[in-house]
Amino acid sequence: MNSGKIQEEQYAKETLERYSGSPAEEFQSNLLLTNFPRYVDHFAKRCQVEIFEGSMFKVAHSKKEDISMLDFKIGSPAAALVIDLCSFLDIKAALLLGMCGGLRRRYHVGEYLIPVASVRAEGTSDFYYPSEVPSLANFLMQRAVTEVMEEEKGVHHIGITYTTNLRFWEYNEQFIELLKSTRAQAIELECATLFTGSYKRKLTLGALLLISDLPLNRDQIKTKKSSEEIFKRFMPDHIEKGIKIIKHARMMQAKKMKGAYHRNIGM
Repeated sequence: MNSGKIQEEQYAKETLERYSGSPAEEFQSNLLLTNFPRYVDHFAKRCQVEIFEGSMFKVAHSKKEDISMLDFKIGSPAAALVIDLCSFLDIKAALLLGMCGGLRRRYHVGEYLIPVASVRAEGTSDFYYPSEVPSLANFLMQRAVTEVMEEEKGVHHIGITYTTNLRFWEYNEQFIELLKSTRAQAIELECATLFTGSYKRKLTLGALLLISDLPLNRDQIKTKKSSEEIFKRFMPDHIEKGIKIIKHARMMQAKKMKGAYHRNIGM
């Protein structure tokens, strides 16, 4: 057993290396986060780069694009872990490419939601701040997301997500009534934790969510078959938009536009 003291930064980087199977120095200055190993597979194939996989994460690094894409699996504890570990890297901009359940009748599967804030109903974010502190996406990143989506004329909505740790809820009527009362536009499992954790750690992070199902409609709940179709139809576009957003955000940072944390733009 090593009796010497280990500093927090070294501990974080060694933990990241164990969980990702990748040397910490391989991580690029821009980070795309996802919940899906298929996204990393597609990104690696697109960029013709190697895939690393550890005990928890899967990651690919493109030096050409200056982007790493990491799959951190699902849920708020994993979201907190990836933020805590990656905040010790020299990352300038980060973006979640996740999926959500749309909670409005007018929404359609395959459209996008830009979350500006999240309801902190997952519990994990309480370890960062008291419950009265709101969970907000980084302003510069969400401005970059919106500008790219408008430029590309992608169908998108802007609103609030409800972040929960209760994954199997679609037939829980008591929970559904609570969900409706919040007036949230979407439901997912990670945004509140990612936004609150990145605010605490001063990591410039935003999100672009793909509406993958409409769970309040029993005939449009995500199934095994529909999930396969979603990956096939929408994943490539989601990733391309993520890459464009990251690059646009870096351009905004270079111009010293308001919103990014100073440590992420070298100030």
